[in-house]
This record gives sequence, structure tokens and C-alpha cells, in this order.
Amino acid sequence: MLVKDIMQTDVVTISPRATIRQAMQAMRSKGVKSLVVEKQNAHDAYGIITYTTILRTIVAEEGDIDLINVYDVCTKPVISVSAELDVKHVARLMVNHDFRRIIVLENNQLQGIIAMNDIVRPILELAEE
Repeated sequence: MLVKDIMQTDVVTISPRATIRQAMQAMRSKGVKSLVVEKQNAHDAYGIITYTTILRTIVAEEGDIDLINVYDVCTKPVISVSAELDVKHVARLMVNHDFRRIIVLENNQLQGIIAMNDIVRPILELAEE
């Protein structure tokens, strides 16, 4: 099974200049737990921001979520893989490095995202057969 077979292609992105409040609103309205942070230019890297990152920022900084930008707290560069990679390699990468989400790139362009749940579901289905 390849990454392209199980990745989510409907990826919600956000501008690096957006505020934490805007990120939280986007997550809530789209029903997602993470956002891919857009590149600022063609030679930049993608980033990722999650609920956990936002929570840590709010607690640690005790700051105003309208003054902190996504770029200031996102994980960047984010780990990425090819859509043609075997899922077992991605699973190993996620387990060994405690990654919950990995983005999928092709020619440095965003194609999708794969989360731990995306990998677990097909494995459980195979085990039930």
C-alpha cells in the first residue's frame, strides 16, 4: 500500500502571517486538528500548526492570541514524504520519531497529508480479514 492510497488530499492551509486566533477559527470551522502553514515563497518550506502547539503557546506565553502569528509557533520545516512511498516506511518514521502527521509533497508542492489514524485504519482492516 502506498501513501497516495490513504493520504488525505483535502488539506486545510493557513498563511504564516495569520494570528493564532485565526488558526483556531479555521481548525474549528473545518473540523481539523492541524493546519499546513503555507510557504512564503517558492523556495520556502511548509510548516504545520496543531491544537497542541496552540495550547502550549497560550499556556507558555500567556499572550494575546491576536498578537502571535502562526509563523512564530509553527513547526517548520515539516517532515514530508512522497505519495509513492510505501506506507510501512511512513509508519516506521512516525513511530520512531513520534510524528502524528506528515505532509505529502510532489515536486515541492503540497499533495496531501497523512496522519497516524490514516495508517492505523487500513492496518486494522487487514488484520480483520
